[in-house]
Amino acid sequence: MTKTRKTPEELRSHRWFGASDLRSFGHRSRIKQLGHAPEDYAGKPVIAIVNTWSGLAHCHGHFPARVEAIRRGVLQAGGFPVEIPVMALPENFVKPTTMLYRNLLAMEVEESLRSLPVDGAVLMGGCDKTTPATIMGAISAGLPAIFMPAGPMLRGDWGGRILGSGSDVWKYWDEKRAGNISEAQWEDMESGIARSDGVCMTMGTAMTMTSLAEVLGLTLPGATSIPAPDSRHARMAAATGRRIVEMVWDDVTPADLLSQASFENAIVASAALAGSTNAIIHLIAMARRAGIELDLDRFDALSAGVPVLANIRPSGQYLMEDFYYAGGLPAFLTRIADRLDLATRTVNGMTLGDNIAGATVWNDDVIRPLDNPVSRAEGLAVLRGNLAPGGCVMKPSAAEPRLLKHEGPALVFDDYDAMAKAVADPDLDVTADHVLVLRNAGPQGGPGMPEWGMLPIPVKLLRQGVRDMLRISDARMSGTSYGACVLHVAPESFVGGPLALIRTGDVIAIDVAARRIDVRLSDEELARRRAAWTTPPPRFPRGYGAIFAAHIGQADTGCDFDVLARPGTIAEPEIH
Repeated sequence: MTKTRKTPEELRSHRWFGASDLRSFGHRSRIKQLGHAPEDYAGKPVIAIVNTWSGLAHCHGHFPARVEAIRRGVLQAGGFPVEIPVMALPENFVKPTTMLYRNLLAMEVEESLRSLPVDGAVLMGGCDKTTPATIMGAISAGLPAIFMPAGPMLRGDWGGRILGSGSDVWKYWDEKRAGNISEAQWEDMESGIARSDGVCMTMGTAMTMTSLAEVLGLTLPGATSIPAPDSRHARMAAATGRRIVEMVWDDVTPADLLSQASFENAIVASAALAGSTNAIIHLIAMARRAGIELDLDRFDALSAGVPVLANIRPSGQYLMEDFYYAGGLPAFLTRIADRLDLATRTVNGMTLGDNIAGATVWNDDVIRPLDNPVSRAEGLAVLRGNLAPGGCVMKPSAAEPRLLKHEGPALVFDDYDAMAKAVADPDLDVTADHVLVLRNAGPQGGPGMPEWGMLPIPVKLLRQGVRDMLRISDARMSGTSYGACVLHVAPESFVGGPLALIRTGDVIAIDVAARRIDVRLSDEELARRRAAWTTPPPRFPRGYGAIFAAHIGQADTGCDFDVLARPGTIAEPEIH
């Protein structure tokens, strides 16, 4: 649909600053109080620079400088930039999990854009939940918006070895627990694994979600792969500022770009990237904000047969810095172009096909060709059965093959602390055939569905050389994690899902090829146990947590609030 280019009088901000009445007098006097003259703002698009920076936002340390680059671009294009600080959500520091606050940030973005005199927005994010949250808020606000990704940090370094944040932490932590890494070596590693601004340089949740934002058409082409400290990143930020001004004049909103086809492109790209399983929850939530239905079975169908082509940790060898030098995301997408709808629209006014035309892969080992993939194993499988009637997810490519069809006795933990204490016990009664189960870790039970899904291998087994075993939970898993982990079990145990009913010693069976996960109990036995089950007390007696518990959805529906997970516009605020 072609829209008529706006006039200055049709700008949303004109309702605040352009009228000749008492209220506009107040608005203009207050903008002058900030030191601005009419030459700064009159008749110009007001651009909100939505900034997820804080003094603890480790991955967004460069955002104050990037605000200035975006501001420069907005001014160059004839707009009026204003910075709007919002929640930062630094992944490592926020407890129990940033996922508890993804929806709160989405609400903050939506309400900030709706309530303030702005015409469009640059969304600054990258660290895990900031990408889906800012995009969800912008979709619901319905204003022109463009996403500026934080970019990956530089490679880690330790004793001449290249380290990947997250992925190598898990690997070497197991070696330390097994007695193969000294305390001094561990501390030395701590100083070199995260040595620059930017998000995790592995294909964790941060790089998965920013990459998918580009596939969805919400960033400038090639924006997501640029390392955060690279001068090209600052130039991209300025270009983003210039572009949003034109998007406002042309009235290009997220609803004009997002479609069933663009989300399906993102699912395919995520499979070929071996992206984080967290992307499933976030894509479903984002799609539903746009009025597009996605379900787990669609992820399973579209991911089937897609080889892993990005040789990036944790599934591969390299890091995002190497990926960028190899051609970045546009070059990567040329390798799977026949599986994509190249006619989808993007923020620069061109199609996805236009944006990747002519992109070149410079290193066939980093971005593999179809005939030499990193793995032909499936990057995603959706399992169902009497243990997960709403579905659960697994990354078969990250698991030892022997565990893709497995039966074993359950070793059940009701909370994280009990699990952590048990696996540290060298005398724990456990074998490599056991199935570790952690429950009460879902959206309500966690609370907030923490990244506890990669349960630690018991130290007893680590010392025997075991490095993978079947693990099941209603939690999530970091995108930098790996192993035979079954995640997002729905419905969660805290609300009475079947995971709440199993006991240590019950036999659990998984068959990835058949897409089944079951506990070997009869329907009658499950019914007896359900009748004896009681609802746990609520996690929150008051505040945001109580609102969260009252409105949060399950993993298979995107973990959005029921009052937010619906399309549609809200009337503009009255100006009086």
